[in-house]
Amino acid sequence: MNLCVRPGGTRFYAPRVELPLFEQVADLVRALIPDELGDLRWRAHRRGIKVWFDTDQAPKEHYEAQHLPRRHVDGQEGLAIEVGFHAEHPNQDTNVAAIDQIARSEKAWRKVLGPQPECGVFYGSETWRRVSEAWIEPDLDDPELAFEIAGRLVDYLTMIEPARQQ
Repeated sequence: MNLCVRPGGTRFYAPRVELPLFEQVADLVRALIPDELGDLRWRAHRRGIKVWFDTDQAPKEHYEAQHLPRRHVDGQEGLAIEVGFHAEHPNQDTNVAAIDQIARSEKAWRKVLGPQPECGVFYGSETWRRVSEAWIEPDLDDPELAFEIAGRLVDYLTMIEPARQQ
């Protein structure tokens, strides 16, 4: 319980309220992201977070961490969390071109991101493309999960965004 004070000085106890997972991720990403990448924007909800730079509206090319049905990853029932970059234009060729641009710098970003990211077709959409990884059956009760997701999302932001700007 937290000791709280109402306007006027009345004290009362209130239960602790934890931020939902992806709200926690948003707070951590804001704290970790270098300013030189641009004006960070995000939209968090109970199933994920979308992150981008500089524009008020989320562009078709952005970063996400989100719950994903495991069946999209390996055909099994359950849950996965996907973290990475998405190109979600209605035109498949535009999405392929976005990923091709990122792939040209793959040697550099693989040094930080490692072998986990896959460049390919988006989970559940033949038109969209991604550079991302999926974590199978994460422990949603793990108090470190928000830190792990935020850290990995920042890795993608700091490595992929410069490749996109070339």
